[in-house]
Amino acid sequence: MSIFQSVIYYLFILAQLLVTFYIILPLLFILVFSLSRLFKLKTSFEKSKIHLDKDFKFSIVITAYRETKFILPLIDSIKRQNYQNFMVYIVADDCQDQIPNLLDNRINVIIPESPLHSKIKSIDFAVSKMDNETDAIIIFDADNLIHPDFIQTINNYFKKGFKVVQSNFKPKNIETHFARMDAIGDMFNFFMEREVRMYIGISSCIWGAGIAIDYDLYKKVEYTKFLGGFDKKLQSYLVQSVRHIAFAPTAILYDEKISSGASLEKQRTRWIRSYFDYFKENLSILLKGFRKKKINLIFFGFLTLRPPLFLVLSLGFLFTLINFFIDVNIFYIWLCILLSFVLSFVTIILIKSRNIKYLKSLLFLPLLIFRQFIALFNIKKAKKTFLPTEHTALIYITDILKKK
Repeated sequence: MSIFQSVIYYLFILAQLLVTFYIILPLLFILVFSLSRLFKLKTSFEKSKIHLDKDFKFSIVITAYRETKFILPLIDSIKRQNYQNFMVYIVADDCQDQIPNLLDNRINVIIPESPLHSKIKSIDFAVSKMDNETDAIIIFDADNLIHPDFIQTINNYFKKGFKVVQSNFKPKNIETHFARMDAIGDMFNFFMEREVRMYIGISSCIWGAGIAIDYDLYKKVEYTKFLGGFDKKLQSYLVQSVRHIAFAPTAILYDEKISSGASLEKQRTRWIRSYFDYFKENLSILLKGFRKKKINLIFFGFLTLRPPLFLVLSLGFLFTLINFFIDVNIFYIWLCILLSFVLSFVTIILIKSRNIKYLKSLLFLPLLIFRQFIALFNIKKAKKTFLPTEHTALIYITDILKKK
């Protein structure tokens, strides 16, 4: 075997090992979760003591891009909060329709002189208008709704010393298969990237909405890209700046799920582009973890470097097929690896929801994967335009709570 052939062979083995780890990780996390519940282990939040017994003042940022009809339901859910120490800043970016007078001196509608066409710029514009009494900011999208205990729960985390807290997501709408598949993706990702990590003491990933951040900490973030992926840059900075990014499972945010294939493609195009744009950022987290011997950064960086799940699974199928012609024993091992993922995925969905509609929608996941491949081939579009997600589910928090 030549040197070139040896290099290719060992790279092939390494690639299989990496993909194997990413595919069996859900099974490992289910075991961790099950043991944690069995032995009643506490999360890092439950272990922490109160550091500062005060009511923090939160400045809420709502980014409204060409959409105003969802503002009133969101504001209604904010006004219904059991915790009232907050100010609201609505950034009406390129909105043609005026936002109605909300008759509340805590709610500020701010309009940029010229369209920003960027969530990052909208947030920074809101931050520039905040008063010095702000302790932390909470970022929402215009289509979000929040449970009445949301801000009180976030305040409890800040009292225990956490400076970054990610909330939990629940779907506003599950009427279509695409909406349920989108919700299934949230269930899986929040279990893997947030909930289990709180048990093992590793920083949780953040999302583009429902994130609460210490005010002084956020002002130190410096962005270089402004079209999509703002949470990736923010996440990279935060995980290296705080001891632990917390996940608050009882701080519930209701989010609209994608209801059509076209909308899903646009959303995934933006997400896939942000993965490649911030690959170096995530790699630097891993390398910094090794340099400073910090398990939190090593683990976080390695998991964040994982390609989008549909690509990982596609590689798994490809390796299975290749090994069918190379080594039948390894072929059977790969079949077991893929089967473990399928069983783990279904188990996670059963853990997070017992609604039979979700299980029926699992049959449509190949269609979701197909749509994501189309999105992959369109990632150049995300470099040129904002690619906002359209919303249609106009619903109030009282309607959701009645159903519960």
